[in-house]
Amino acid sequence: MKISSWEEAEVLAGRLDAEDELAEFRGKFHLPRDSNGNFKTYMCGNSLGLMPKVTTQRLQQHLKTWGQTGVEGHFHGKEAWLTIEDATSALSSDIVGARSPLEVVYMNTLTVNIHLMMVAFYRPKGERFKVLLEQKAFPSDDYAVQSQVKFHGHDPESAIIRLRPREGESTLRTEDILETIEAEQDSLALVFFPGVQYLTGQVLPMAAIAETASRHGIPVGFDLAHAVGNIEVFLHDWGVDFAVWCSYKYLNAGPGAVSGVFLHEKHAHNEELPRLAGWWGYDRKSRFQMNEMFVPQPGAYGFQLSNPPVLASVPIVSSLELFEEASITNIRRKSEKLTLYLETLLLKFVGSEIEMLTPPNPAERGNQISIQLKKANLQKVHSFLEAEGVVCDIREPDVLRISPVPLYSTFHDAFVVVKCLAASTLLSSRTNTVSTC
Repeated sequence: MKISSWEEAEVLAGRLDAEDELAEFRGKFHLPRDSNGNFKTYMCGNSLGLMPKVTTQRLQQHLKTWGQTGVEGHFHGKEAWLTIEDATSALSSDIVGARSPLEVVYMNTLTVNIHLMMVAFYRPKGERFKVLLEQKAFPSDDYAVQSQVKFHGHDPESAIIRLRPREGESTLRTEDILETIEAEQDSLALVFFPGVQYLTGQVLPMAAIAETASRHGIPVGFDLAHAVGNIEVFLHDWGVDFAVWCSYKYLNAGPGAVSGVFLHEKHAHNEELPRLAGWWGYDRKSRFQMNEMFVPQPGAYGFQLSNPPVLASVPIVSSLELFEEASITNIRRKSEKLTLYLETLLLKFVGSEIEMLTPPNPAERGNQISIQLKKANLQKVHSFLEAEGVVCDIREPDVLRISPVPLYSTFHDAFVVVKCLAASTLLSSRTNTVSTC
């Protein structure tokens, strides 16, 4: 993709938006506005996805059911509360690559589910007691792993292997990950990586990681907080033991929304798998017999602790139905086009002021471009963008994360973001800039 001027860039954005097969979905979301009623340029779906318009109606339906029927809402209606987890599980199969709805369940929040899955899959024994993480793991993941390691009586300093990018690079190389697994095969009790790295947007080689770890009998899990609803994943076919994710980013289920869990079918009927049990994980047919001995439901369902929070589950259902309509394949295709367009403009118009942290190959990144400011003050640049109605995420001390989400972002949105960056007098160089945003 080659662009030589702002005029050419804007014309191209208009053409790409006109050709966008997902354009209609933008109208199905509430778009933030400024104090004058103008739409903001929202590029922050990697932190919090926007609200589908249908969510309000669906929530009101359940509130009405509660008000009019009380406890009977557990047993009647399209999404009866007693089995509402079935709706979220079935709708998630395609976007996480599950073969059976029993492989997926929504429960708790992300870090809680990391702990629950590590109870099952981190079982250090003898010389096999180490966990392989990335050096820049999201802090919540790191804290959870540290606490699990300590719980088993090990020192995180010796029990956690933190893999870092090579000197001068911002992303991990596939060969370095796989070679580390091979080299540490006799000491690793768990491999735990993100699907998409939160800071750089890099898509990790999940299939290769899972294959290598599994070949040596090492359990493998992924944190898919930045992957589900963003890229295509095929967890069952890859042989991944478990995965966890939040649903408030690309799944647009609202702040603090319920987390998802994948448990591979090969573990579905293993009742000896260690777990912290709760009554909603009990065999559904006999749950209300209140028996003393725990009999788990098969699959991920058997790891549930308490009954699902209905009013927090409904937004997941309403959003997942949009994904089913759009298809994750179409979403991913637009994502690659969006980030290519955004990257091209960034390099053309502000390239001398930034370092690109995100892989240049669209297939190796999600819908996120992360840039590192060379000289400009991050907070001041961010404040300038906010004043211009651009919403994006920052990470201290100098990283700006720009996330165009295919379901509601346009190519013109990407154009506006870069134009505003170039217009900022806060950048150290004025080359290729414009006077207004």
